[in-house]
Amino acid sequence: MSLFITFEGPEGSGKTTQLQALRGYLEGQGFRVYAPREPGGTRIGDLVRNIVLNPEYTEMQPAAEILLFSAARAQLVGQEIRPRLAQGQIVLCDRYADSTLAYQGYGLGLDLQTLRVITAFATGGLQPDLTFLLDVPVEVGLARKRGQDANEWNRMERRQREYHERVRAGYREMAEADPARWCVLDATRPFDDVQAAIRAEVNRLISGLSEVR
Repeated sequence: MSLFITFEGPEGSGKTTQLQALRGYLEGQGFRVYAPREPGGTRIGDLVRNIVLNPEYTEMQPAAEILLFSAARAQLVGQEIRPRLAQGQIVLCDRYADSTLAYQGYGLGLDLQTLRVITAFATGGLQPDLTFLLDVPVEVGLARKRGQDANEWNRMERRQREYHERVRAGYREMAEADPARWCVLDATRPFDDVQAAIRAEVNRLISGLSEVR
């Protein structure tokens, strides 16, 4: 059974830890799970990650930013995600194409339709079966981040609060426009409650696919 599930959310939403908890649960159920992060997941993608998130590159242009993210994504989809889906694995991706629309589109103000064209080319049109939006108010997410060493914040995390507000609003707008694919969860709730909701949604999806087949 192949499934492609993505985790999205503003900074400090807890998506990475929730994804890893789901991965452990699914592997315990006997599923083969691949869980990359974006950008990265391949040798080429990891090199791009070191460039695009490096806070030293303050001169990076928005167009360069989107193209770098898309290059890493194209490599990940072609090299890892599509082959693993063809093998019947479950892919849990820590960010995917919706991040481009949220961060570079709504956040930086780049044309959304242009970003959709670039993203479709990079991914070959591959869409997730399910996307979790771990929604958290910007002040809460950034407060969680403040518990970390500020020197370790990447180039995205260091942007102004107004930018992060636009990102969050963009995510919510996309989720409202496509409720069949998105599952929006209040990430201010206790970790175990959020994880239980995630597992319930994934189990529902797996059960539905099993009935069809």
